[in-house]
Amino acid sequence: MDQPADPKKKKGRLTLVLALATLIAAFGSSFQYGYNVSAVNSPSEFMKQFYNETYYNRTGEYMTPVHVTLLWSLTVSMFPFGGFLGSLLVGPLVNKLGRKGALLFNNIFSIVPAILMGCSKVAKSYELIIVSRLLVGICAGVSSNVVPMYLGELAPKHLRGALGVVPQLFITIGILVAQLLGLRNALANDEGWPILLGLTGVPAALQLLLLPFFPESPRYLLIQKRDEDAAKKALRRLRGWDDVAEDIEEIRQEDQAEKAAGSISVWRLFTLRSLRWQLISIVVLMGGQQLSGVNAIYYYADQIYLSAGVKANDVQYVTAGTGAVNVFMTICTVFVVELWGRRLLLLLGFSTCLSACVVLTVALALQDQLSWMPYISIACVIIYVIGHAIGPSPIPALLITEIFLQSSRAAAFMVGGSVHWLSNFTVGLIFPFIQEGLGPYSFILFAVICLLTTIYIAMVIPETKNRTFVEINQTFAKMNKVSSVHTDKEELADLPPVTERQ
Repeated sequence: MDQPADPKKKKGRLTLVLALATLIAAFGSSFQYGYNVSAVNSPSEFMKQFYNETYYNRTGEYMTPVHVTLLWSLTVSMFPFGGFLGSLLVGPLVNKLGRKGALLFNNIFSIVPAILMGCSKVAKSYELIIVSRLLVGICAGVSSNVVPMYLGELAPKHLRGALGVVPQLFITIGILVAQLLGLRNALANDEGWPILLGLTGVPAALQLLLLPFFPESPRYLLIQKRDEDAAKKALRRLRGWDDVAEDIEEIRQEDQAEKAAGSISVWRLFTLRSLRWQLISIVVLMGGQQLSGVNAIYYYADQIYLSAGVKANDVQYVTAGTGAVNVFMTICTVFVVELWGRRLLLLLGFSTCLSACVVLTVALALQDQLSWMPYISIACVIIYVIGHAIGPSPIPALLITEIFLQSSRAAAFMVGGSVHWLSNFTVGLIFPFIQEGLGPYSFILFAVICLLTTIYIAMVIPETKNRTFVEINQTFAKMNKVSSVHTDKEELADLPPVTERQ
């Protein structure tokens, strides 16, 4: 007779199905986000030249420098603008198609633009690149919200933090791969840049082939589809054992805790007292994540290194080295997030970014007076990247999954994603003007935002490590001064009841 499995051994187990589902979802979606953040950085001069030559072939005259700069700014900023549009699609997609279904559908926004960008030079059309940047932005906007949601709902609570950081790990790997392929002797040249841009379709194609073989979110199947058999089947595959009654019970508790709510819209999310501090927290964390200066580092890394005194030919290697540090530190975060907890990593990360911004300001201001100051500037950039990689980059999306229940999770990701991408777009658009106007004092603005975000985390954000979604929600219920999520029905009385979806 078979002996029952040791519950402790069961609890610590990362099954092959769960591991592969995590890797395929993150590589097929999150990797592309990182890749497209960085892909246009290295070949920018060759692409601007292509824009100008194309214009000359059409009109018989070259563009003015202002015209070229405007078109290039449009090319760069279309990506975060597309990300914002993609965030608005998250709720309808995950509710209609499920988490896995939304990721599969989203590959359209990667494969089509990859083909268009790859053919843009042959077609002699820079418009294809600009439109494609919008489309890959939509893809990133959807995936940056759906992948953490999907993995957070697949994982048992003791692995939720580690798996929740994996999407950010693949974003950093995507950035690094784009930096390596973007070296001058690789694809950042006159012939290679269309291939560099088109390669973004490869992860999407692999995900389209492989992800259908893996389970949908059990929470989506049970709470929204009302299909208990499918939820149990998915859980058995994910957990690697037959007795999934405990997991089913946890999902049922979540369902019962919000039975009155139905599916909460974004507008309704802003009016519910029971979700007030959760909503404020994701706005602060997502805004702090982007407005703390991380995209100023990524989008304008070359200029920062040049102004710090790095030789023009060496900038590409320093940038790739920074990307490698980012990947390494995010890997470290995967292993420590369940040990140290979310709150400590956020505090440590934002504090490190704050210190790096302050010292970088001093170093940039004094680099003409002291010959060794450029090295301090480079060290500050690397320390900043380390700080961001251990907290501000990976943790906020994980927290959205944890501090909202099923009925409000999709709307919360839409809000968080919108703040993320609008902040990203804003920094990308205005940082060159800030840099021009404030010079070495640009990073003081980012230091202030890091300080304010650190204070908020210290005062408001609770630890969510190794707690169920219902337990986390009960903590916030006290902060929101409602008795519990179960009894908050007065506020929810005018919402539609939960209905079974066919």
